[in-house]
Amino acid sequence: MNSATQQKFSVWTLMAMVVGSMVGAGIFSLPQAFGRETGPFGALIAWAIAGVGMLMLAFVFQTLSRRKPDLDAGIYAYAKAGFGTYLGFLSALGYWSAALLGNVSYFVLIKSTLGLFFPVFGDGNTITAIVISSMLLWTVHSLILRGVKEAAAINTIVTFAKIIPIFLFIVFVVYGFSADIFAANFWGGEDVSLRSVASQVRGTMLVTVFVFVGIEGASVYSRYARNRRDVGVATLLGFLGVLCLLVLVTILSYGVMLRPDLAALRNPSMAGVLEAVVGPWGAKFVSIGLLISVAGAYLSWVLLAAEILFTASRNETMPRFLAHENKNGVPSNALWLTNAVVQTFLILTLFAQYAFRLALELTSSMILIPYFLVAAYGFKLAWTGESYEKEPAARRGEFAVAAIALAYTAFLIYAAGAKHLLLSAAIYGPGTILFFMARIEQGRRVFTPAEMVMFAVAAVGAVAAIYAIATGLIVV
Repeated sequence: MNSATQQKFSVWTLMAMVVGSMVGAGIFSLPQAFGRETGPFGALIAWAIAGVGMLMLAFVFQTLSRRKPDLDAGIYAYAKAGFGTYLGFLSALGYWSAALLGNVSYFVLIKSTLGLFFPVFGDGNTITAIVISSMLLWTVHSLILRGVKEAAAINTIVTFAKIIPIFLFIVFVVYGFSADIFAANFWGGEDVSLRSVASQVRGTMLVTVFVFVGIEGASVYSRYARNRRDVGVATLLGFLGVLCLLVLVTILSYGVMLRPDLAALRNPSMAGVLEAVVGPWGAKFVSIGLLISVAGAYLSWVLLAAEILFTASRNETMPRFLAHENKNGVPSNALWLTNAVVQTFLILTLFAQYAFRLALELTSSMILIPYFLVAAYGFKLAWTGESYEKEPAARRGEFAVAAIALAYTAFLIYAAGAKHLLLSAAIYGPGTILFFMARIEQGRRVFTPAEMVMFAVAAVGAVAAIYAIATGLIVV
């Protein structure tokens, strides 16, 4: 019997997949990440933009789960259904790359956190840190091979465990909040102008994307849902809960330390903020919370990364070998490939000056195209009226929601800038070899004329990115 018929997730398990995926390394680095770019005013604008944009994207996921219940692993399947096989492939590749790069960032942050107590770990990119990370990587790999349902159950437990330290952080920081420090930070600098604030807000956009990555967790695992409508409910509830935590952690930190001091904190910067309120034990408390949180998020992301490869392979967009399941119903070949690439990137962090920041920004960059295509598919359905034959009254409202989500994801691509788009191309271009393999296996024409143009753009971008890195034009 197929594993998908044996293992079914409740709405709470699906919501834990969303929260577990979103609450990971990012929230613990928010005080420093926002302090480096802006003050409370810019932060509030950034969260308003990101909150509305991502809420609209969450609504699009909810809408598509109802209107296209036959599409599994939504973030990939929606792109393929709406815009063809190659763009579907790029969406799967981009999402998979974002997931595994996110896992690299988790490992770096775990070791950076341990570096607070054991200098041999440094900032998470020393040889010792890489060796220990590799041991953890393959230990978790062995655990997941025993069964997806068991891993998801562990993820649900860890999700609750890691929310508790964040709640306690908020309580203590409210107690230590200073209105005078908050007021001094408010404008984010001496230049109080619309242009300055706009520049500050743009600088935070990739950070907000990183912490929201995972909003589609329930959608990716839709084939396991007991009820397809649970997918949309889990996505919405998980998003709203996490948004509240993100905003509180960011804004309250401005009332504890001056912005330059926040910007100078090492990650996890929440540790430095709490230490300023309650003393040295605060840093240790946050560090323990981070280790629990990142362990849970890592587990979620390994599951999501393997699932997206498995489903894309089953739908003939990735090579056949990735559709293999072991006796426990785990997509084992997809898991092996995912963790082999994570291992490669872990080794490469030895040569990156700011390993965590690079992994964070690359994760955000790689997820932009998949998110844009999901929003575009929701927009396309509402525009054409497909699937609205029985509910024409819902079309106008869902069209507006999809339009806002589409505008927001397009803005994110603009905010990422040329550097991050080039770095994305360095993965999209060479990664297309998996598409070649799949099409040749099936005896089909590799590209349509339009797809050939898209591949040419990705290939040229990849060459340009590699040249820029090699010559120092892009510093990693």
